[in-house]
Amino acid sequence: MRFLHTMLRVGDMQRSIDFYTRVMGMKLLRTTDRPEQKYSLAFVGYGSNPEQAELELTYNYGVDTYEMGGAYGHVALGVDDIYAFCEQVRSKGGNITREPGPVKGGNTLIAFITDPDGYKIELIQRDA
Repeated sequence: MRFLHTMLRVGDMQRSIDFYTRVMGMKLLRTTDRPEQKYSLAFVGYGSNPEQAELELTYNYGVDTYEMGGAYGHVALGVDDIYAFCEQVRSKGGNITREPGPVKGGNTLIAFITDPDGYKIELIQRDA
């Protein structure tokens, strides 16, 4: 068994592709448009299946906002240098909602970013 992808519903496909590729440094892996079913998909990631899990962005025609709900938490990404990555995100217009620093009660360095649709992304500094 492997994790293949996580799906997020987005209100503006091009805005989301821009955020995940330009700000977060992912690659646009593939797209699919299904006009008969009234949705479009874009898969982004740092690599593709099966080596890496992907993020599936889903745009449902005519829907530009979603309620986050109480169950969704965040997607987590490992980074080598959390401070440098946050500066890179900030310089490209990304929204840092929790500055880098140790997690409460521990030493692991984390930060949070929010994407254009309001989804939270946790950054976790990996040990070298």
